[in-house]
Amino acid sequence: MRLLARFLDLFLNPNCPLCDRPTDRELCPACFQQLRHCRRSHPQNLRCGSLPVFAWGHYSGTLKRAIAALKYENHPQLARPLGHHIGRAWQKKPLLSDAQLTVVPIPMHPDKQRKRGFNQAELLAQHFCKIARFPLQAQGLARIKNTQALFDLNPEQRRQTLDGAIALGKAFRRHPPKHPVLLFDDIYTTGTTVREATRTLNNVGIPVVGVAVLAKAGEDKVRR
Repeated sequence: MRLLARFLDLFLNPNCPLCDRPTDRELCPACFQQLRHCRRSHPQNLRCGSLPVFAWGHYSGTLKRAIAALKYENHPQLARPLGHHIGRAWQKKPLLSDAQLTVVPIPMHPDKQRKRGFNQAELLAQHFCKIARFPLQAQGLARIKNTQALFDLNPEQRRQTLDGAIALGKAFRRHPPKHPVLLFDDIYTTGTTVREATRTLNNVGIPVVGVAVLAKAGEDKVRR
């Protein structure tokens, strides 16, 4: 049924997944405009330890609703406009000027990905890369530990839960990337997942030079 719904969405004009208004695009014009108001004025001014973080928007309002619709309500088509938003913002204010990077999305555990039908970080990264013109390596990392949800855990509990959860993916086991890695995820909260992914890559000599995310969470709790 999930595949049938996606197939029909290619040929039918569904209503806007955020407000249910008729539209011939992924979002109606009103919601698209409201989404623009969620942008951060300085997307490149964040850090995860020593790593720079590029975050397109605030995890609130229409952006929060769009991410929920993408992840939990089976609307993978929303990855295109959301990925394009962060790609265009990167073009205007790149985190690293004149750098050739390999984009690696934060992986999902295979069991969770089969249940959802897709990895939202990978879908967003695909559309980001089309705008930013970076190569994407979706198999650079692998989630080998099916961790519990992190939203009710404190930073130390998050670190313990994610310890050893991310391993080198089959693509990088065969061939290390030619360029430094830019990690990519949908939401940045405490940076625990980013640190674990960075540690995994650094342990085999693969440099990570930054992180790009769609949204930076504040006090809101996030379902992972």
